[in-house]
Amino acid sequence: MNPESIARLALHLTHGIGSQLVKQLISYCGTAENVFRTPKGKLLKIPGIGEVNAQSLHRQKPLKEAEQEWLKTEKEGGKIIFFNDPEFPQRLRQVYDAPALLYYKGEGQFNQKKCVAIVGSRRATRYGKERVEEIVKDLAPHHALIISGLAYGIDIHAHRAALNQNLSTVGVMASGIDIIYPSSHRATALEMTKAGGALISENHLGTQPDAPKFPARNRIIAGMADVVIVVEAAARGGALITAEFANDYNRDVFAVPGKVTDPLSEGCNNLIKGNKAHLLTSIADLEYIMRWEKEDSPEKKYIWESLQQLDANEAAVVKMLQDKGEPILIDELSWQSQMNVSQLASLLLNLEFKGIVKSLPGKMFALASS
Repeated sequence: MNPESIARLALHLTHGIGSQLVKQLISYCGTAENVFRTPKGKLLKIPGIGEVNAQSLHRQKPLKEAEQEWLKTEKEGGKIIFFNDPEFPQRLRQVYDAPALLYYKGEGQFNQKKCVAIVGSRRATRYGKERVEEIVKDLAPHHALIISGLAYGIDIHAHRAALNQNLSTVGVMASGIDIIYPSSHRATALEMTKAGGALISENHLGTQPDAPKFPARNRIIAGMADVVIVVEAAARGGALITAEFANDYNRDVFAVPGKVTDPLSEGCNNLIKGNKAHLLTSIADLEYIMRWEKEDSPEKKYIWESLQQLDANEAAVVKMLQDKGEPILIDELSWQSQMNVSQLASLLLNLEFKGIVKSLPGKMFALASS
C-alpha cells in the first residue's frame, strides 16, 4: 500500500472533511501525508479548518481506518482512484464539486472520446424503453460510454441496452460498491463489470443508500458525461436533478418529448420548453448539435489522413487538442503553444478549413472528430 494513497483515503474517511476540504488541505500542505504531519496551529490557519477538524487530523485513527478500508476494497475486487490520478474521469475532474476519490469495480476506463448519460423515470413505460433502445443502438457506431444510475426504469434499461450493443456502461451508485441497490439488478451489475464497464461510487464500503446520496450521485453522472439525455421524467424527480447539474456544468442536455397529457413526459417537455434541453427526436439531433461523426465515418478517416500533411506548429496545436480531449479556450492554447493570439487564430482558421478543427461558441476550439 502506497503511504500517500493511504493518507488521501484517510482524509476522505475523516469525519467533517468533505471532498472540497480534502483538495484544499492537499493544496496547502503539498501532500496528504504532510496534512497529518502539519502542526495543529498551522492547520487552523487553513480556510475551512476549525478546531474539531484539526483535532481529528491529529489522531492516528483515520490512517488505521484507511489501511483497513484499502484492504477491504481489494478483497471486494475493487480499486480506489484519486482526484489527480490519470485514471480519474477527466470530465468529472473539471467540475467545481468533483469528489476527491472514487471507488470502482470493473475496467475503470472512464475517459473514452464520447460519454453519454441516459437517465429518466423509475416508472418507465414501453415508449420510454423503446426510445432508450433506439438511442443506444444509434450510439453504437460512436462507441460511446453509456452512464446511468443503476436505478429502476430508464436507468437499468440504458445499461442493458448498452450491453446488448456491446458498449461499455458505467453505473454510478448512491451506496458503496459492495452494496448493489436495488438488489434485483445484481446480475446486470456483474455483467457490466465483466463486459468492459464499471460500478463506481464516492462512498466508502458498507454505505447504504439514503435520500441525500442520490442527488450527490446524480452530480457524478452529469459530471462524467459530454451529454445527458433525459428519457421520460415527471415534473419532479432525480432525472431533472441530473439535468440541472448538467446545465450547471455546461454539459449539453437533450430530452425526448412526449404527449402533453402524459405525466411521465411533463419533465422532458418542460426542459425543452424552458430551453434547458435540446429536443431529441433521433440521434441525428445529437450528432448535429454536438458535431459528432461516427467513429468509422469516411469523413473522420479523411481528417486523420490529413494530419500527415500538417506543419510543426499545426501538429503541435492538434496534439494539445487531442491530449485535452475537450474544447479549449484560444487563450489557453496561446499560452500552451507560446504563440500570440493573432498567429494562433490564423493557424486555427487554416485547420478549420482543412476540416481538422472546429470552432465553438466562446472562442473555444476542439478537434472536428471529437
